[in-house]
Amino acid sequence: MSLLKAAYQRIMVDNLQPLVLVHLLAASLVALLRFGPDELSSLLRELQPVHLFFGGFLPAAVVIVYLMLRPRAVYLVDYACFRTPHTSRVPFATFLEHSKQSPTLNSRSFRFISPLLERSGLGEETCLPPAQHNIPTHKYCTLDGARAEFELVVFSAIDDLLAKTGIAPDAIGILVVNCSLFCPTPSLVDIIVRRYNLRRDIRSMNLAGMGCSAGLISVGLARNLLQVAPQGSHALVVSTETITPNYYVGNERAMLLPNCLFRVGGAAALLSTSPVNARFRLNHVVRTNTGAGDDNAYRCVFQEEDDEGNVGINLSKDLMVIAGKALEANITRIGPLVLPLREQLLFAISLVARKVFRARIKPYIPNFSKAFKHFCIHAGGRAVIDELQKSLSLSDEQVEASRMTLHRFGNTSSSSLWYELAYVEAKGRMRKGDRVWMIGFGSGFKCNSAAWECIHPAPNADGPWATSIHRYPVLIPDVLKH
Repeated sequence: MSLLKAAYQRIMVDNLQPLVLVHLLAASLVALLRFGPDELSSLLRELQPVHLFFGGFLPAAVVIVYLMLRPRAVYLVDYACFRTPHTSRVPFATFLEHSKQSPTLNSRSFRFISPLLERSGLGEETCLPPAQHNIPTHKYCTLDGARAEFELVVFSAIDDLLAKTGIAPDAIGILVVNCSLFCPTPSLVDIIVRRYNLRRDIRSMNLAGMGCSAGLISVGLARNLLQVAPQGSHALVVSTETITPNYYVGNERAMLLPNCLFRVGGAAALLSTSPVNARFRLNHVVRTNTGAGDDNAYRCVFQEEDDEGNVGINLSKDLMVIAGKALEANITRIGPLVLPLREQLLFAISLVARKVFRARIKPYIPNFSKAFKHFCIHAGGRAVIDELQKSLSLSDEQVEASRMTLHRFGNTSSSSLWYELAYVEAKGRMRKGDRVWMIGFGSGFKCNSAAWECIHPAPNADGPWATSIHRYPVLIPDVLKH
């Protein structure tokens, strides 16, 4: 009996809104049926023009204004990822040999790098840009080498995207590019505009210094720009991280981590307000920044010089704690937009109990599996994926795309989310109506997320996983776990 009562309560809570609406409509219909034909005719004759205005014209005008001012739906026409060439792969032995040849790396740092690679979650097929295949590496990490990497990655991804969508370059009215640590002059958007002879009136934006979650910031910016562009306009979003000029040559352990984790990669996505040939619908983009008033959060991913004057990215030991707080802030905002009412109520009760009444209880983590079928968690490192799997109570299959992307491609910064989406599709797991949650973390410290709904799954596995999807998922031995 108690089980039936609990089940009834869950049904009532989950369906409270539609139940209230149905009861209101039923009550209105019963009230109208109580009037006879003569009473209805008499009521209509007594109506004055002012009554007709407020009862008919005004509501119609309000509806029209609402339809004109409401945000337009934004769709993902398609996306493409850079396909890393087999000749660019860097097995662990090669990476260690190149590191050993560095005249600035001491033996203590070398002993730190070797076990770090084994615990990182990266596989033997991750790739580095052409410049970092030379010895000594740092002498070839030049401005020309950085431009060459950007053009190789981005032009390849855009070429694939244009071929898949059949969109002519002059149909692109908006261009948003994000690359955190490489910001040359002319800008990266100018390089793309020149290469593809894009329109002279194109609205172009170049985002720098925004970290690994900048890809979702770019999607949100493109969505906003499409709201004021003509209906049916197209926006090209390019996400990459040019790592050639950011090779660290010092011996600070916290600054050696990016050398070991980051790999070459990039993605291009085409957004539009037209649903024609669209494959996904963008439902929500939620951004949270925890850096205000929190120095630890602001400095946990920080570009600086070491004691020897070598520039690098310092990754704080508190990174995972700060990422957890940023995730909680993002969940608080996206939860009411996507979760069933029951999950929202349970989360709200937990939040009020902890914040208002200072109750010593664990925060309730909503069951996001009831809102999303697929999860794309930024493949920033093994610890990042482990922490989010634990925090969100996700299964191994739900984080499989993130782990396998890290293993096959490494940390490709903001583009990793698109490699993960491509993995799900290459596995044939995407279905029409499935919802996808993308979660990215970035310097500052930021946690950004986007919710998508599938309209048409990919017809085939043609993409960055085309030559390797049959080998995945791979089993990572327990001995390598940190």
